Amino acid sequence: MRSVTILGSTGSVGTQALDVVRRNPERFKVIGLSAAGTNEELLAGQIREFLPPVVGIADEEAAEEVRTHLGSIRGVDFVVGPEAAERLASEAEADIVLNALVGSSGLGPTLAALQSGKTLALANKESLVVGGELVMDLIKGEPERLLPVDSEHAALAMALRGERREDLKRVVLTGSGGPFRGWTATELAKASMKEALQHPVWSMGPKITIDSATLMNKGLEVIEAHYLFGLEYSQIHVLIHPEGLVHAIAEFRDGSMRAEMATADMRLPIQLALAWPERLPTGVASLPLTESPLTFEPVDHEAFPAVDLAYRVGGLGLTFPAVMNAANEVAVMAFLEGKISLPRIVEIVQTIVDEHEPPSVVSVVHIERADIWARRRTAEIIEAR
Repeated sequence: MRSVTILGSTGSVGTQALDVVRRNPERFKVIGLSAAGTNEELLAGQIREFLPPVVGIADEEAAEEVRTHLGSIRGVDFVVGPEAAERLASEAEADIVLNALVGSSGLGPTLAALQSGKTLALANKESLVVGGELVMDLIKGEPERLLPVDSEHAALAMALRGERREDLKRVVLTGSGGPFRGWTATELAKASMKEALQHPVWSMGPKITIDSATLMNKGLEVIEAHYLFGLEYSQIHVLIHPEGLVHAIAEFRDGSMRAEMATADMRLPIQLALAWPERLPTGVASLPLTESPLTFEPVDHEAFPAVDLAYRVGGLGLTFPAVMNAANEVAVMAFLEGKISLPRIVEIVQTIVDEHEPPSVVSVVHIERADIWARRRTAEIIEAR
């Protein structure tokens, strides 16, 4: 039995993580849940079902709404305020913390969980993009305390399991290509929000779905893989794989490859992380191998420049990744609000990266300052246009 705290329990990954717990009641017990407070009724339902001793809610008004929904339920303590997730990550007596938050706000809870000695199942890729050096410093000598939940990185961890690192030549991260695979740069300028939110393989939240439409998500995953597996950027490759069945490939120096394949279901990487190093019998449906072709295509770098930008930013290091991520978060929201076109997202992010003057060292303070500057400058550019 492992005790689990889930940060971002009302989001896509959080709800699927709770389904993994639901299907394995003899293996996992929820002792903490946190949410931003945008779906009070769902959170109240989760509390009723799993009865966690402590619940964190970022918004005070939302916390009152949840208390109202719960009525007479007792034995649940509430931690309320902007630092709620961070406090849960460090204070709740969990064996493992699943960080399913979206965006750079996940960095604080990631650091808090690792600093408190807990194992962290990480679905919040921005933690590594924004503060990769800080995160990896906390697990030196204890790499098993950081377990990837992103489907590609969980698959890569499986592909490398039992292999000697010196035998690894390169890795391939795959992506479906999103809803606009095959579109030209000119066509993308006419893409609607409704079209952008129709991902062909995965069902995800709006922010990550838009990132998949621009392929920024794949760029962020390149930086994530660099830190998680200690890889040079030249060893990380990206291919478009429309079927979404092969999630990652490891190629070894003898020319052999190991591909990790599975149905596109986030519950698999979630339970791989929560049960590590075991595999649970409550997996996903087997692949119908005779019915599914496997095709691979190169990235169209002209139509989707976000991947090249991420490689460049990753190589620059320092606070450049934090700036890229912050600018992207603001620009994605502007697209969802109808203020800019889809291609403008990456164009604006490139401008912010070009303008950035980084400090000589990376710290939490420097990351926060870079994040604030990038958000303010991005908003200025959007409003000026």
